[in-house]
Amino acid sequence: MRRKYLSLGTGELVAATVFAAVAISVVMPRLDIRQDSAALWSALAPLLIILVQAGAYWLLARNWVERAPMPTPLAVLYRAFRALDAVFLVAGLLGVLAWLPDQVGVAMVIVVVWVFGVVEYVNYFVVRLSYPIRRFPFVLGQWRTPRLVQDLNSAR
Repeated sequence: MRRKYLSLGTGELVAATVFAAVAISVVMPRLDIRQDSAALWSALAPLLIILVQAGAYWLLARNWVERAPMPTPLAVLYRAFRALDAVFLVAGLLGVLAWLPDQVGVAMVIVVVWVFGVVEYVNYFVVRLSYPIRRFPFVLGQWRTPRLVQDLNSAR
């Protein structure tokens, strides 16, 4: 399990790094209007926050997985993240809507980025959505509790 959690944690941190790097080096130079950049970062910031928190969670969980419950201070922190992340997503949506680009293609990319942030939030704090691709159609409807929520519930 420790190896799996290492892979999950580094994967989330790499994903956050790639999203930020692509936004800065590929997308931003193509945006002509400052409002388009504001919309992009309104969508991207909550996603990056969630991915970094998720990566940190998996890496930290290696210390207690299969041995002990989640430490209380971390449970308190991640319960706060659950509330704050929802606020960040709402604020991000307001920013996306306020600065939504006129170009349909750019607007669609920005909306998809924000929706991906919502999917990541749901996957970590509401219902598990990530499964191996072959099992996905068979287990998605089972509405399983995410590992993070299980750890929060079992924390001292």
